[in-house]
Amino acid sequence: MTASPLLSDIEIQRELGSLPGWARRGNALVKTYAFATFPSGVEWVRRVADVAEGMNHHPDIDIRYTKITVTLSTHDSGGITGKDLVLARKLDAL
Repeated sequence: MTASPLLSDIEIQRELGSLPGWARRGNALVKTYAFATFPSGVEWVRRVADVAEGMNHHPDIDIRYTKITVTLSTHDSGGITGKDLVLARKLDAL
């Protein structure tokens, strides 16, 4: 399997303009989602798992009570690729 091409700094900045709440942190995209209750956040993570598994592109997820932070990076490419942007948009749509 071929690694996905990395996006340039300019491409990443341009795309972040259409991804509210997402920020670049090094070689990753990061966003923290807030939920009304712990169970509703965990249910959202379960749906994230289905989307990620379908894409074969898995985020790092940190659950802190009602705040869930998602970190996206294409590990086999060593940074941010189009796959991360697609997954970010899918997560926002959930």
